[in-house]
Amino acid sequence: MTGIVYKSTGSWYTIKTEKGNFLECRIKGKFRMKGIKSTNPIAVGDVVDYNIENTTDETTGVITHIHERKNYIVRKSVNLSKQTHIIASNIDVVFLLVTINNPPTTTSFIDRFLVTAEAYGIEAVLVFNKIDTYSEETVDEQLYLQYIYSEIGYKCLRVSAQEKKGLDELKALMVGKTSMFSGHSGVGKSTLVNALEPSLNLKTKQISESHSQGQHTTTFAEMFDLSFGAQIIDTPGIRGFGVVDMEKQEIGDYFPEFFALKDKCKFNNCLHKDEPKCAVKEALEKDEIAWSRYKSYTQILEGDDEQYRADLYDADRKASDETRK
Repeated sequence: MTGIVYKSTGSWYTIKTEKGNFLECRIKGKFRMKGIKSTNPIAVGDVVDYNIENTTDETTGVITHIHERKNYIVRKSVNLSKQTHIIASNIDVVFLLVTINNPPTTTSFIDRFLVTAEAYGIEAVLVFNKIDTYSEETVDEQLYLQYIYSEIGYKCLRVSAQEKKGLDELKALMVGKTSMFSGHSGVGKSTLVNALEPSLNLKTKQISESHSQGQHTTTFAEMFDLSFGAQIIDTPGIRGFGVVDMEKQEIGDYFPEFFALKDKCKFNNCLHKDEPKCAVKEALEKDEIAWSRYKSYTQILEGDDEQYRADLYDADRKASDETRK
């Protein structure tokens, strides 16, 4: 029998069967020994085969096979660099929720997420959330970021879950698709899902007043069926997003504005660093490419997770300073 994984707790998996029922399943130990480098061999969104297992207390299942994935989002833990984690699989579109200052979302984080989405062939949309809380200065910063990413070709939405702004446009991009919401803890993922489907009533928490960081409310990734013909995967908040399994020569291909200029570089294997007659560097000098994007590229290229962690720390400290003011 075949079903789709709707929730993963690490040891048990909630499967939606072909009949539309939900069944709790476990996996056999051998799944952990098949060369899967991820910390979780099965992810929300996976299509799996299972057998019914009758116990004295209830009927459960055992997952026997994972179908080939159309795609998946994987990240490297910033603190455990040798560990990887599949966040979700078989996704049609991923929405990255971005907030400017409560909590702050760095361009490094945005770019690393977008690079991974590009690498695995998943459409990515930036959702600038909590626009009802923005000051004039914050609005300027948000619109500048929106300009940068819109110019590259990414869809950008301005949304307020509290004031129900931008929800119709968001719904239109979700109908008939399996979507994923991701972002830092506290950017409002669960609140936004509740705004789209109030009957779900997902748990939410306030931003910590001490350092403007979100508190984890979603412990495990979970998929929900929505009344307007869509599925949404709500995920735990991500503090850092480490990129995995990319060769240096291919990283630039996942920056669309770099890839568009690749043929104009003198060398076909140009890394856009120190090579002469590099079209990307020339565009950078003309301000045709955002410096923040190039900084993210060089950090990923050099495997500079230490610098990335420093950027996250600086963002945390900046948030703390703003709060004390």
